[in-house]
Amino acid sequence: QVHLVESGGGLVQPGGSLRLSCTTSGSIDNILVIRWYRQAPGNQRELIAVITNGDMTYVVDSVKDRFTISRDNAWSTVYLQMNNLKREDTAVYYCNAEDRVGVTTRDYWGQGTQVTVSS
Repeated sequence: QVHLVESGGGLVQPGGSLRLSCTTSGSIDNILVIRWYRQAPGNQRELIAVITNGDMTYVVDSVKDRFTISRDNAWSTVYLQMNNLKREDTAVYYCNAEDRVGVTTRDYWGQGTQVTVSS
């Protein structure tokens, strides 16, 4: 089992920055990839960024000039650095991990952290 806890959300003015953290615990050695998603009210959950156990990263085109994904060693924390925030970035941001044990892959989710961009 992998446990995920997001933090770092809050209220920020347009143009501001936030750094979200996804802190992991449990059996993290088998994690293959961690993703950040977000879900705005009335919208579907959308993928924002991905980082793999080989440190390959991907950020969706809509935010790639403003958001960066990174991690510290051994998967203990994955970060989403968000700069020049816009009102449309307002959403609940979720951390997702995928691991593999043998031939079985599993998905885990955190509880989410609210980001509100408003003046």
